[in-house]
Amino acid sequence: MNKPINSPLIDSYGRQITYLRLSVTDRCDLRCTYCMAENMTFLPKRDLLTLEELDQLASHFIARGVRKIRITGGEPLVRRDIMHLIKRLGRHRERGALDELTVTTNGTQLSRFADDLKRFGVERINVSLDTLDRALFKTLTRRDAIDSVMQGIDAAQAVGLRVKINTVALQSNADEIADMMVWAHGRGMDMTLIEVMPLGEIDEDRVDQYIPLSEVRDRLAARFTLSDIDHRTGGPARYVSVKETAKGKGGRLGFITPLTNNFCAGCNRVRVTCTGQIYSCLGHGGAVDLRSALRGEAPQEALNTLLDSVMRAKPERHNFDISKRGQGPSVQRYMSVTGG
Repeated sequence: MNKPINSPLIDSYGRQITYLRLSVTDRCDLRCTYCMAENMTFLPKRDLLTLEELDQLASHFIARGVRKIRITGGEPLVRRDIMHLIKRLGRHRERGALDELTVTTNGTQLSRFADDLKRFGVERINVSLDTLDRALFKTLTRRDAIDSVMQGIDAAQAVGLRVKINTVALQSNADEIADMMVWAHGRGMDMTLIEVMPLGEIDEDRVDQYIPLSEVRDRLAARFTLSDIDHRTGGPARYVSVKETAKGKGGRLGFITPLTNNFCAGCNRVRVTCTGQIYSCLGHGGAVDLRSALRGEAPQEALNTLLDSVMRAKPERHNFDISKRGQGPSVQRYMSVTGG
């Protein structure tokens, strides 16, 4: 028997899903070397859910107990008329049905949209930034766009958005991480480090990119005082306070460690792509098509049935691995397809 439309989403391992990562496009205006190939073929626009369908889908998840929605991509701010969707989703915050509406962005378009994001109910954003060095930025992203990113961060802070910096730890930027952390904390921004994940075929070998965060933490601990804290944002990051940063107040630094310290026991999230495919786990290939249900008869009942089946099938953990040179990715799809 199907559960009532407003029953919580609880998987077979007793984990309640309260966090939806909703991708609005697979397109991006950068080409980060660890994320995608240089010459990408993106989805035809006709395959994407409309903004109205994305709103309808998000509303259904909220009815099933989701309290946090993160808008992702690709780069979400390149989606045409994206602020229409942000405004629509903001109404759930106004009525108390949604605790948080957030966005992950590379920052290139942020100066255009920071004010609207704040007006429509976004209080906090994540900016993906892996280096402050112009030459390395251009190498990593294949674009000379660091000035646009910095202007975007300035604009976001100017309108009162809380900014967190997300940095993928790589062999190429490992020596810069400490200085980036000091810079971020000096501007009142938290920072989270992320291990590179084996998603999609890229032009480099991820063995040459990967550095475990256990090693990065050891390097930082040789220079700074790191103290574990209970701070949580609803995602998988585990945080420390860095005594010497943020003018001696202790800046926050997060670690997301899918390879060295599996965090699946506390998983509270699912991902929905811009085409309406739901992935209950980033590290598995199985997806369920929600688009057909949205566009069919009795969409609410059909979505309810599909989400119940997704909960039953959600795996206990992912199986990411970066250990052998030349091995293929753990999952063939690109991160930009699933949503960050």
